[in-house]
Amino acid sequence: MTGEATDQGRLDLDGDIADNVSATEKPTVEASGGVNDAVPQGLPGRVVRVLPDVAALGRAFDYLVPPAWENDGRAKNLGVGSRVRVILGGRRVGGWVVEDHVVPPAGVELRPLSRLSGMGPSAALIDLARWAARRWVGPVSGFLATASPPTVVEVAAPGPAPAVVPEATGHWFDGAFAGDAEVPTVVRLPPAANPVPLVLAAARLGDALVLVPTAPAASHLAGQLRRAGLPVASMPRDWARAAGGGLVVGSRAAALAPVRHLGAVLVLDEHDEAYQEERAPTWNARDLAVERARRARVPCVLASAAPTLEALAAGHLLAPSRAVERAGWPVLDLVDRRQDDPVQSGLFSPALVPILRGEGGDPVVCVLNRKGRSRLLACQDCGELARCEEHQVPLIQDEDDRLRCPVDDDRRPVVCDACGATRFRNLRAGVARVREELEALAGRPVLEVTADTGAASLDDGEASVFVGTEAVLHRIHRRVARVVFLEFDQELLAPRMRTAEQAVALLVRAARLVGPREAGGRLVVQTRQPDHEVLQAVLHADPGCLVEGERERRMLLGLPPYGALARISGAAAPEFIDRLGTPDDVNVLGPRDGAWLVRAADHDSLSAVLTGVERPSGRLRIEVDPRRA
Repeated sequence: MTGEATDQGRLDLDGDIADNVSATEKPTVEASGGVNDAVPQGLPGRVVRVLPDVAALGRAFDYLVPPAWENDGRAKNLGVGSRVRVILGGRRVGGWVVEDHVVPPAGVELRPLSRLSGMGPSAALIDLARWAARRWVGPVSGFLATASPPTVVEVAAPGPAPAVVPEATGHWFDGAFAGDAEVPTVVRLPPAANPVPLVLAAARLGDALVLVPTAPAASHLAGQLRRAGLPVASMPRDWARAAGGGLVVGSRAAALAPVRHLGAVLVLDEHDEAYQEERAPTWNARDLAVERARRARVPCVLASAAPTLEALAAGHLLAPSRAVERAGWPVLDLVDRRQDDPVQSGLFSPALVPILRGEGGDPVVCVLNRKGRSRLLACQDCGELARCEEHQVPLIQDEDDRLRCPVDDDRRPVVCDACGATRFRNLRAGVARVREELEALAGRPVLEVTADTGAASLDDGEASVFVGTEAVLHRIHRRVARVVFLEFDQELLAPRMRTAEQAVALLVRAARLVGPREAGGRLVVQTRQPDHEVLQAVLHADPGCLVEGERERRMLLGLPPYGALARISGAAAPEFIDRLGTPDDVNVLGPRDGAWLVRAADHDSLSAVLTGVERPSGRLRIEVDPRRA
């Protein structure tokens, strides 16, 4: 890529940059060293290659290290991974040094670096970022930005003082880190099991990287470890401390955290969807952590109460005895509604009434994954459904009692288009309406948990009954007596590839609130499918019985992890698919809802095909391993 340096100063990044400086002109000096940074003729000096922090530009360019930096010490702190600012296309942009001591092309006068902005990712992380960019079809700069500190860090913090790691042996998962460094160990850790002994086992191997699905969970774990006397760097706040060595704990972005001498990698709750980035590129921290451990030749452990097929395909399973696993799951009560009249009985079974009134203990948490007051309305007089005339989709009733089109958000009064009546029957209630009905059944106040609900209201002990979407399971942090899923069939019947795994993940999260079997709490699920394999797996506390059937379906359809899948959407998607054509290595499915699925035998083939297509102008979203396909 040395020849790319000849394009310096000539890139029109915005389409309207005038007066670009040609490569043969003397560079405009904007570095902090002033006129002393000018480049003497015939003395190329030290040259570095810089990848600009410009997502649409995937090329690196050569720049000269200003001579003044040798005198004031900045050149000594400059190296591969350093963050710098450079002149590119008439603008000053940030970037990363990706190569040092580069031999520049002959006859080219290089621009000097403008500023040294501190530390950035190591050379190993830069190589890992390049791998991730290919794997998830995205710009390398995005991964390097994630691997960089949130503020300027001049030097790494001093390494922590030696600490005695508390002994944590005598567990069934002892030896999880003793396996082959090339193959992860998948530990099927029951929901109620304490993960701290696993963390301590990782810490005994040196500087360990521990991933937790969410930032609050990472903060809680870091606090536990500090109370045990271990030096812990919490990402991203303690980036400099992490670079100095010790135990590093964080959520998704911590997969690219600096670890001085990586000794082990641990991913807790590897099944959690929070590990996958929602924005494109849709990278998964679990997969990135596995590749990082493999490259460093250190042991990697993936812990989960219900391991995903991706984890099981990548590693070997370590499972507890049936007695231990059963004790780590709460009792599951299935409320069979197959004999109930779907119209007359409504959303609530009579079996819920004593639970809501506290006969089984408090607090009680009810889960319904439908926002608003109603998702489906029918006229009380003529029976016509409330639908949008333009889009022909059911209208939604929100808390303001008006009807809303979910497509364009247009709002209208509650009036039937067919007969003009103003009274409607609620056929599919949302959380806001359900709260009112729960209060009537329970005979006591019910708190609807939303994004605006304060933490004090959830944990002060005053409220006894809560209702919300699945987010309520993440907002409450105290032990509860019952978690009630009011309509779980919509989770079991969702038309998605990972429906079973996502449904089990909900029950795992609920089981954490209820506690182990001996605590006496229970999960309560209303369903018309009591024999569904997901419910039977949790009923018998054996998530392993889900694996074979799910594996056979995925292999038959060529779906991940037995194939590679990408979802293409956005205004430019039709043109992108036209340019893609019908190559032999992939299958193109769609369009459906304005999106296409591209399927290949493996990720190398998928990445090669997708990166080989010239991207059209306009919005284009490429989701590799889409969560909700």
